[in-house]
Amino acid sequence: MKLTVNNLKDTENIGKIIGRCLEKGTVLCLDGDLGVGKTALTQFIAREFGVEEYITSPTFTIIKEYEGRLPFYHMDVYRIDSEDDMYDLGYDEYIYSEGVTIIEWSHKIKGILPDERINIEIQRIDDTSRIMDIGGKGKIFDRLAEELKYYENTCN
Repeated sequence: MKLTVNNLKDTENIGKIIGRCLEKGTVLCLDGDLGVGKTALTQFIAREFGVEEYITSPTFTIIKEYEGRLPFYHMDVYRIDSEDDMYDLGYDEYIYSEGVTIIEWSHKIKGILPDERINIEIQRIDDTSRIMDIGGKGKIFDRLAEELKYYENTCN
């Protein structure tokens, strides 16, 4: 499913929908060029999910933990050299936990991602517009796809 996002308000609306659909064990993968809005989308998702802290990119710390309705883990694997490095950081303890995990730059560790996940590739159109290509597998993705179809139909 491809959604055109024309401004930050559209990104916020999509983030709210995603945040409402998340359940324990959800893995959400975000990919796209630097500055395309991965962390902004994460901020909107987290706010809807009940995280009160301000979300920042964990580029240098790799993993940040927050509390929302469930534990909320935000990973940025941009600086990871190999998938093995992720295991050294306790990756599987986060992914297979009772929480929700969002991974920026997930394509760098695609070989160790769970099959059931949500994938969002963000592409820049211009300074304010983006295309979000959303795919995935599993019951949480299926629910999200239905919610996003409804959103798309009500916006057009």
